[in-house]
Amino acid sequence: MGSRRPEFTARSPGTRAYPAAVASLVLTVIGDDRPGLVSAVSGLVEAGGGSWQRSQMARLSGKFAGIALVDLPEDRIGALERSLSDLDGLTVLVESAPASEGERDAAPLRLHLLGQDRVGIVAEISAALAARGVGIDELSTDVREAPMAGGTLFEVEAQLSIPRAAALSDVRADLERLADELMVDLDLGPSPTPGTSGD
Repeated sequence: MGSRRPEFTARSPGTRAYPAAVASLVLTVIGDDRPGLVSAVSGLVEAGGGSWQRSQMARLSGKFAGIALVDLPEDRIGALERSLSDLDGLTVLVESAPASEGERDAAPLRLHLLGQDRVGIVAEISAALAARGVGIDELSTDVREAPMAGGTLFEVEAQLSIPRAAALSDVRADLERLADELMVDLDLGPSPTPGTSGD
C-alpha cells in the first residue's frame, strides 16, 4: 500500500487553506464604440474568477461608456487591473466598493420632465433636489425634435431617493415652482416596484 501524501505539502506546518476573500469593485469604462467591448471586459472578470453583478452602459456620440459592479477574489485584483490596462482603445478605472451598500433610510421616487430645450435645466433641477437632501440614483436625458411646434425638446428621466425625514410636499412644491419658471412639464411620483410596468 502506498504512503499517504501530506494534506498541505506546499504550506508551512500548522497552516490551513482558506478561500480567498472577495472584494467588490467598481469598474468605470470609456472608449471608442465598437462591437465586443462588454465581452472583452466581462471576459477578463470571469477569467480572474470574478462575477459581474450590476452595470449601466451606453453608447453616446461614438463613445461607449459605463459603470459596473463586480465581485473578485482579492488576490486577483492586481492581475485584473493589468489585464484591463492592456485592452486596446479602452480606458478602465478600478476602484474598491463596500461589500454592501446597506439599507438607506430613504424612499424611491421617479421624476419625469419634458419641455423646450434650454440652458441650465439639469443644473437647476439637481440644485433644487440637493437643497432638500434628495439623491439622484439614476439619470437619463435626451434631446429630440418637437413634433408640432418646431425646435427641440429636452427630456429627463430620473430615479431619486428622498430621505424619509424630508417632507415630500416641500420637494414637490420646489420642483413645481421651478417647472413653472422653466416652462416645462414635470411629474414626480413613487418609483415603480420592480417587476411592474409603472403604467
